Amino acid sequence: MNYSNLITLRVWGDFACFTRPEMKVERVSYPVMTPSAARGILEAVFWEPQMYYLIDSIRVVKRGQWISIRRNEVTKVISLDSAKTWMNTPDKTSPIHAGGGAEDGTQRNMLALQDVEYLITAEVLLTPLAQPPRDNLAKYLREIEGRAKAGKCFHRPGLGMREFAADFDWEPDPDAALARRSVELGQSSAINEPLGLMLYDLFDHRSRAAGFRWLTPDEEARHAAEFEQSICALKKGEQTKRRKEHTAARLRSTSAAIKPTPLFFQAVLKNSRLDCHPDRVLGQEGI
Repeated sequence: MNYSNLITLRVWGDFACFTRPEMKVERVSYPVMTPSAARGILEAVFWEPQMYYLIDSIRVVKRGQWISIRRNEVTKVISLDSAKTWMNTPDKTSPIHAGGGAEDGTQRNMLALQDVEYLITAEVLLTPLAQPPRDNLAKYLREIEGRAKAGKCFHRPGLGMREFAADFDWEPDPDAALARRSVELGQSSAINEPLGLMLYDLFDHRSRAAGFRWLTPDEEARHAAEFEQSICALKKGEQTKRRKEHTAARLRSTSAAIKPTPLFFQAVLKNSRLDCHPDRVLGQEGI
């Protein structure tokens, strides 16, 4: 590991819910933040296809209290086809009726956390899309620090859920920040506890390391021209068949879509620190 590329953000909020995937209907939070939630917060502050984050550790400043929340939710999901139909002919679609007592509404319970605070430490790494010397770690480290100190973000980060907004700030030293906050909060002892099996991420970090970028219009036009050139000698019926296949599997980005693959690890809080680096907590193929 290259320790010179580590960054730390302190994040806090009134509520948090890091949903356990084994709970099918009602949301139940893990007792502390998950690595995937931490990655989402960092990417909300700053992200570009030329770089990516590997969460190194999460330090728990305020673990928070359990709180039960009753929520109005819906039992239906809007499909893509329904959305397209609504855009063309709104009168031919049936809306989803939400809210208390609505035919498509239902009440569900959520077991969440109240008043939490964490220190997220992550590695910043370059993807193959980076083009030195223009794209370099020093530039991205400065950008992340500047945005965090100024409170800037691409979209408001959430503590597990979009409605649970997170505040954030830059911290140069996570251990010093944890010690400072412990004194300010009057906490006398660190947290040591096995947390059991925890979701690491839905996307393999090795796949994310390849980076992602949409093709430009010129690149798409060039691919289309190359395809037309490749089928020009075929019969018209075969050309039509190939065009349909090409449209269905058209290349629109620099890499293939990443298939969601849940990864789990044995989470342990030691001295209020949750070790999250994949090289240390995941096996070669993950858990």
